[in-house]
Amino acid sequence: MKASVILSLIGFLVVPSGARILGRCVVARKLYEGGLNYFDGYSLENWVCLAYFESKFNPTAVYENSRGGYTGYGLFQIRDSDWCDHGRNRCRMSCSGLLNPDLKKTIKCVKKIVRGKEGMGAWPSWSRFCQFSDTLERWLDGCNLPTSGIL
Repeated sequence: MKASVILSLIGFLVVPSGARILGRCVVARKLYEGGLNYFDGYSLENWVCLAYFESKFNPTAVYENSRGGYTGYGLFQIRDSDWCDHGRNRCRMSCSGLLNPDLKKTIKCVKKIVRGKEGMGAWPSWSRFCQFSDTLERWLDGCNLPTSGIL
């Protein structure tokens, strides 16, 4: 009995370290609820694919790219040099605001980014891994979201 109590307590101590990573379907639902399904012509599958290849579904990811001279923030690794408070701040928000797991500010910013001339091509990982993928539908497998057609 004491051993199971101790194991339970240890389990509670371990959980927070992995709590940052969101499940694929959780990401899909948040992006869907944020209005990204077919936003600017891009299906929800494209957005989920991009989120995976940018951050592995970690909304609190921060990656410093010393060769590129920028830091990427959040689920979509939004660059500070253009989009948040360290640079030109086109999204008019702090970079730390892009690290919130509720994704509301992140979604607002990515909508602004994708409206640009490059569209989702603004993310090289989308062009490389998602744009011409013939298996995009797998990103929503089992998530039970309405995704057919423009909603």
